[in-house]
Formats: sequence, structure tokens, C-alpha cells
Amino acid sequence: MKYHTTNYINTFIEVAEDCPVSISQIPSEKKEKTIANLQYEFLIKSPYQYTSDDLIFQCYKIKNEISESEKDSERDKFFSKGQPCLRCSALAKRYGFGFHHNEEGKVALIPIENKEYQYFLMNDSIKKVKAMRSKRNN
Repeated sequence: MKYHTTNYINTFIEVAEDCPVSISQIPSEKKEKTIANLQYEFLIKSPYQYTSDDLIFQCYKIKNEISESEKDSERDKFFSKGQPCLRCSALAKRYGFGFHHNEEGKVALIPIENKEYQYFLMNDSIKKVKAMRSKRNN
């Protein structure tokens, strides 16, 4: 079975060009946690602990109430098809956070107003990609 990955190595995902905020915002809580809420909680509590694949699947597992016993087979099934990477995350499109993927592919959340955000933008040894825009260019 082919395995599609969302992982990046030594890459910084910048906020989207059409991100509406210049200071990062914590995703607001709804009745049910959104994917953005879950991603935020995981990455704020544990920077550089998860790869993108780990994070995306963990959020999917929670939202779809997948049991521990089903986890491995469901993960294989999940990544047998291409999945949206963190460039599509609402955290980078709407809430003003960048994602830094280190040399091991582990991810940290970087607020746009943080000095670290500017450091990653200026560092030529780190690949940069922008988050996906929310609206098409006309």
C-alpha cells in the first residue's frame, strides 16, 4: 500500500498571504473542538514532539473516535490517500501562526508576532512555503 506523507523537513510554513490577522489568535472554542483547536493544543503543549503526519492523524483519530486497538490499521488506511498538509491548516490561514518543521520533521507552532517567526523568515538555510490562501486570486 502506498503511503502519502504530509511531513516536511527543515521547512517553515508562513501564514497565508490573505490571513486576516497581524497578531496570532487562539482558535475560539465551539461546542465541539475544531481541528484548529486540537492542533493548537497539541503544538502549544508539546512543540517539536510530533511530525505533521502524527499531528494530523491524532486530530483525525480524536474527531472520529478511533480506538487505540484500531489506531494502526486506521492510520495506514488514512495515509493510503493523500491528505491536506499543515499549509491548509486554519492556524496558518486564519489565526496567524506559522509552522516550523525541524531537521527531524517535528513541528512547532510560531506566532506571527514572535521574534522567532522573523528569524525563520530571514534564515536562508530553512526552506519557506506559504500557507494556502483562503480565497482565490481573481
